Amino acid sequence: MNVFTGRESPDATTPDGRHTGGTGTARPRIEGRAKVTGGARYAADIPMRDLAFGAIVVSTVSRGRIGDIDVSAVQDMPGVLGVIDHRNAPRLNPGAGHFFGPDGGLLLLQDDVIPFAGRPVALVVAETLEQAQAAAEALPVTYDAQPHDTDFSADHPAGRPALALFDGPVNVGDVDAELAASTVVVDERYRTPEEHCSAMEPHSATAWWEGGRLQAVDSNQGPFSVAGVLATLFSLDLERVRVRTEHVGGGFGSKGMCGPQLILAVMATTRFGRPVRVTLTRRQVFLTTALRPPTDQPIRIGAEADGRLRAIHHEPVFAISPLAEYIEGCTELTKTLYAAPAIRTRLTAVPLDILPPYSMRGPGAAPGSFALESAVDELAERLGVDPLELRLRNEPAVGPVSGLPFSSRNLVACLREGARRFGWAARDHRPRMRREGHLLVGTGLAATSFSAGAFPSSASITAEPDGTFTVAIGATDLGTGARTALTTIAADALAVGTERVRLLISDSDLGPAWSAGGSRGTTSWAWAISEAAAKLRDRPRDPARSVTVTADTTRLLGDLPSRERHSYSAVFAEVTVDPATGEVRVRRLLGMFAVGRVVNPLTARSQVVGGMIGGLSMALHEEGVRDPVSGRHVNADFAGYHIAAHADVPDIEADFVPDDEPGIPWGIKGVGEIGNVGTAAAIANAVWHATGSRQRTLPIRLDRVLEEHPLT
Repeated sequence: MNVFTGRESPDATTPDGRHTGGTGTARPRIEGRAKVTGGARYAADIPMRDLAFGAIVVSTVSRGRIGDIDVSAVQDMPGVLGVIDHRNAPRLNPGAGHFFGPDGGLLLLQDDVIPFAGRPVALVVAETLEQAQAAAEALPVTYDAQPHDTDFSADHPAGRPALALFDGPVNVGDVDAELAASTVVVDERYRTPEEHCSAMEPHSATAWWEGGRLQAVDSNQGPFSVAGVLATLFSLDLERVRVRTEHVGGGFGSKGMCGPQLILAVMATTRFGRPVRVTLTRRQVFLTTALRPPTDQPIRIGAEADGRLRAIHHEPVFAISPLAEYIEGCTELTKTLYAAPAIRTRLTAVPLDILPPYSMRGPGAAPGSFALESAVDELAERLGVDPLELRLRNEPAVGPVSGLPFSSRNLVACLREGARRFGWAARDHRPRMRREGHLLVGTGLAATSFSAGAFPSSASITAEPDGTFTVAIGATDLGTGARTALTTIAADALAVGTERVRLLISDSDLGPAWSAGGSRGTTSWAWAISEAAAKLRDRPRDPARSVTVTADTTRLLGDLPSRERHSYSAVFAEVTVDPATGEVRVRRLLGMFAVGRVVNPLTARSQVVGGMIGGLSMALHEEGVRDPVSGRHVNADFAGYHIAAHADVPDIEADFVPDDEPGIPWGIKGVGEIGNVGTAAAIANAVWHATGSRQRTLPIRLDRVLEEHPLT
């Protein structure tokens, strides 16, 4: 794997000799040594006096009601303090919700209704984790099962228009007329399965009451937003709730919400009057936290003989839960990636008896790009045009749907430089032409974008008498290097060396701040820090006294001119396929990225390389499977739910083209999700080039590739 390993460079200096943080310089993570030596403590590691433990019991039916919970069977087991269920749990506010509105998935232990398999039905609290788990396994629960529906299909009778909060339907031009006038039309459908976030660290929370305030240490992606949901849920003033999140072992969207571990820990500490820790088992992570819903995406693309697009018609369908609204915005790229005089999109949601889906890394864009970029590749095949050239011929001057100018758009640079490095010019575009012994070899590419921007955040900076600065912001580091990036940005904003900056993050008491999600974390936080630094520079102060300033970016965001703002990438893949066994191996991946100014090339490369590995995993491995009779998960663990392992990861090259985001301090865009988006399509297109057979359903399993007569 080709990953940047440059040593830390010294701080840069200003013309007057002052040291600065050196934005754009490769730097190892500030907390790196603590993490590799075990010094970094995650949510389940925090020591706590008088700590009790909770173990969750989840439903084993996909729909129905609880018949009985026999608490007496476990009450006298060693160490058991008690059991919380719908009969004695604290009442929760039904108006509580997340980004998409009220969320019934938060209303745990409120009634006897079972809306999906894996729904928590009880929490057993005991003196030790082992005692709690033993009692939870022994707790008898009976159910009155009811008919359930977990069978997703595009023509499901319950399908309805999706929430139009964003990525709403569009109808530009006359799609039907343009398709009828097209020389070539691709009319296909592409499918992606249920997928799970699969972060390394299981979700864990410890909650306790202290001085009339609810305190919690939790693994989440945004302590301030989670504290707000928690306060609403338990009908508390926000000032009475504090949530901290020191280190997080990955999230990928699954920790972007107020999770069941935190809700149940708060219930338990409220009932038993002592600190309680609830940590999900790996199976419970699959059953009770965020998933990407399955999608079925019909798409039609029409073009002239020279490859100029005339129309794109994209109408994805995805699954949701009746408990909460959600949008899998699969048409985001369709509206911005290519110029076409007619574009029509529509999203349809199918309510099923499943866990409410939530944003998984690259939400909407990852499955949507698989459909769009696979269809564009099929169009190139039918036209007899180089897939790279087809994309270049359809580069838009303004937003194809919005008509807005692009703030910056460097997709062409990504495509051209990626093609040069990959050796694309030597490719024979005919399929099934390269062999190495019994293996077929193919190459493919995909272009992509991911929306960029910022959300309101606040930051405070204190100038200390000793010449140092304390920077406080409610940011979260998921393992991405946010601590290092924000320290560097603060140092540059203050025109001092990084050794003079003390960064405080991951605490809801630090004030409102956007979560680590949507590829907008660093952009949002850096803006707030920059504004606070500017206020501090303009404020007269006595060097012998501390002075603190606070800045909020809400108004500044409203002053941004209307533009289409995106990150861009081009991903190239080389695969080998054994037609006798169906085995696909990715031999090489190359990604070129336009992500604005790169704050730290070392950790930014890690981010996009990790994203590309996630896209590889999506292409070849990941698939949540349900029993068609019971509706329950059959592979809710890492033994059954396959993700890419070291043996699956090829040589990966990732680099950045010069880019900037005008109007946003530091010119930053996001790098968190753009690596995922596009990779699966590039691999699928390479598999077609190797075999001559299109793979329109993910993952590209052995049984879908296996050939009856492999030598022909």
